[in-house]
Amino acid sequence: MAGTTTETVRVWLVERTYSDDEQNLIILTYATTDGDRFFRKERALTSYTDVRETTAAVDADPVNLGTVEDSDLQEQYAAEAQRMADVHDPDDVI
Repeated sequence: MAGTTTETVRVWLVERTYSDDEQNLIILTYATTDGDRFFRKERALTSYTDVRETTAAVDADPVNLGTVEDSDLQEQYAAEAQRMADVHDPDDVI
C-alpha cells in the first residue's frame, strides 16, 4: 500500500487520566523518551468486566504521533518515559 511504513516508534506510558467530558473514558498518554512526541489512546470502559491490559509501552505509527510544544510538558514526559523504560519491559502490564 502506497504511503504506509512498517516502522514504528516505541512510546512509554506517561499519563493516565479520566475524561471530565465523558463518563467511563480513560485517556492514556504515551511519549518518546526525549519527550518530543506523544501518542494518545482513548479507551471507553463499557462495564466492570471490561478488562483490557495497559502496557508500559506501545509501538505507534509515526503518523499518529503528536508533537509536544510546551517545554515543561516535554521535560515531564521525557522524565516519566525514561523512568518507565528503565524499570519496565515494554509488555509489562501497568
